[in-house]
Amino acid sequence: MKFFYEVGRYFIFLRSLFINRESFKTYYHLVLEECLSIGVGSLFLVVLVSTFIGAVSTVQTAYNLVSPLIPRYVIAQVVREMTVLELAPTIMAIIYAGKVGSSMAGGLGTMRITEQIDAVEVMGINSISYLVLPKIIASVLMYPLLVVIAGFCSLFGGYLIGAATGIITPPEYIFGIRFVFNEFTITFALIKSVAFAFLISSISSFKGFYTQGGALEVGIATTGAVTNSVIAVLIADYLLAQLLLA
Repeated sequence: MKFFYEVGRYFIFLRSLFINRESFKTYYHLVLEECLSIGVGSLFLVVLVSTFIGAVSTVQTAYNLVSPLIPRYVIAQVVREMTVLELAPTIMAIIYAGKVGSSMAGGLGTMRITEQIDAVEVMGINSISYLVLPKIIASVLMYPLLVVIAGFCSLFGGYLIGAATGIITPPEYIFGIRFVFNEFTITFALIKSVAFAFLISSISSFKGFYTQGGALEVGIATTGAVTNSVIAVLIADYLLAQLLLA
């Protein structure tokens, strides 16, 4: 019963985002601030992780292709499909939940226990719309861009490690990336990134906004936000794959 209670309260929370909203100018500045915090703050980690993921994927794919009948460009083709379909949008989403989602939950949880949210509501402002909606909009705008950067860095990391170790030559790698390429996989990855960004930002904000207690409860809410966001991402990943690729 507690699960259904939390799900119901979550949907009521989403509905409250669009009630008694502030002016466009107010949201414009708030969204820009959140975009800088989310995008610039996550850029280094995304580049670092995705580059190494691409490099490791190339090495492991080459290690498992033991048959001499399989051309070497297949390594790049496998890395491309892994990167575009799963590594860039989904693995980055888990990292995104750990960094950005926990930050959202922790920030709102701290505001709740220090009564800052209560002060906003006393002034007649819809605190959910004012504090949470800019975070969700900024997340939906910035995370797809981070996914694009992650995809590029992953493929570039594979290119570098292939050329450096002699696993695959640069012309073979480029040919493998371009061989029998299905453009819809890019669209699919971007659709997933928008869905994941919304789930992570809304669930993390929900957990942080309804924190009760003290500093210990803020930590618990942050952990719950990351855990629930990751579970939601994995479920959404399966459902979207079933709907769009089946």
